[in-house]
Amino acid sequence: MRVLVLGGTGEARDLAARLVGRGDAVVSSLAGRVGAPALPVGEVRTGGFGGVDGLADHIVGERYEAVVDATHPFAAQITRNAVAACARIGVPLVRLQRPGWSQHPLARGFTWVHDVEAARVAAEQLGVRPFLTTGRQQLDSFAAWDDRYVLARVVDPPDWDVPVSWELLRARGPYSYAAERDLIASRAVDVLLTKDSGGALTEAKLAAAHDLGVPVVVVRRPPVPEGLPVVESVGEALDVLDGLKPADPRAR
Repeated sequence: MRVLVLGGTGEARDLAARLVGRGDAVVSSLAGRVGAPALPVGEVRTGGFGGVDGLADHIVGERYEAVVDATHPFAAQITRNAVAACARIGVPLVRLQRPGWSQHPLARGFTWVHDVEAARVAAEQLGVRPFLTTGRQQLDSFAAWDDRYVLARVVDPPDWDVPVSWELLRARGPYSYAAERDLIASRAVDVLLTKDSGGALTEAKLAAAHDLGVPVVVVRRPPVPEGLPVVESVGEALDVLDGLKPADPRAR
């Protein structure tokens, strides 16, 4: 098959490797928002498509027989665009999304909120020395915290000047339990903010915070568009692709 993988995640890289290894023609598309990203095997394109119209035109022009949306759980816009584009041109689409933390053993003790703004409000009621792990793109939602110490961990630096009271830590997972516990304890963090990204790379902070008595605020994932098939593992994604009858590009 000729498959377009909307990527940027570890699952997307694993899927690309499996597809290439068995002889499928794969192109992985990266948004280009992260500097020096980990690249998958196979062909890679970087940058946006120009909305639904651009994505639909690209899929048709490149004669893809299937699309796998393996983007980050919070990349809601590209998921919506993929649903609309694939529905318009009749190309099968499946969503590969790692399990979230709603079933985590500690999940019942987390404070769950629906967006970053609600996370800020909740955190203000729980502590005064926050640890922000919500990502770079919405970091400015916390800019009003210029009156306190804030530990903010990002992969790439933000494009604005953070308050002088903040400590900006640039790092990329995986993070071990011991390192996360030491970081939280050494900075006297008293509330942890994160998104329900799921996965093992950044999970250790949840247990470390719990063991140190630090409350955790978690932003829920955006809902998946209705009717979009969702799988939680690379193996399941391969099974779905194997079950597809490739569309004839000449019919479009």
